[in-house]
Amino acid sequence: MDIAIRQVQANAKKVVLLQLILATVIAAVFAIVENGWSAVSALYGGFASLAVSWMLRRGVLKANEIARDDPQRGMTALYIGAVQRFVLVLALLGLGLGLLKLTPLATVVGFAGAQLAYAVVMRRTAHPASR
Repeated sequence: MDIAIRQVQANAKKVVLLQLILATVIAAVFAIVENGWSAVSALYGGFASLAVSWMLRRGVLKANEIARDDPQRGMTALYIGAVQRFVLVLALLGLGLGLLKLTPLATVVGFAGAQLAYAVVMRRTAHPASR
């Protein structure tokens, strides 16, 4: 296993842990301030963010594998993964807000809070020259 793959896997573990913590804290705040349904909505948003992070990890690992043979195809795989994640976010939030009738504010705050965890971990683990 090369260094890049180990780094992706280590960062993924940190992201998932921080996303779970933030989603839980946000849900607890909504449970106290609003009600239980808002807490469920916030958790749903957090888990939607977790699904997107999981797809990102999977896509990066797959693109890395493809890029060994053909770097251009590896870049294409990353772009396709970005489109897939965008569609997944639309589908999950649409399902939650439209079909499940989740609380919009709590759902979006739960999603955004968990996404913030991704940004924090990536910022901390970025190469010093790119900070």
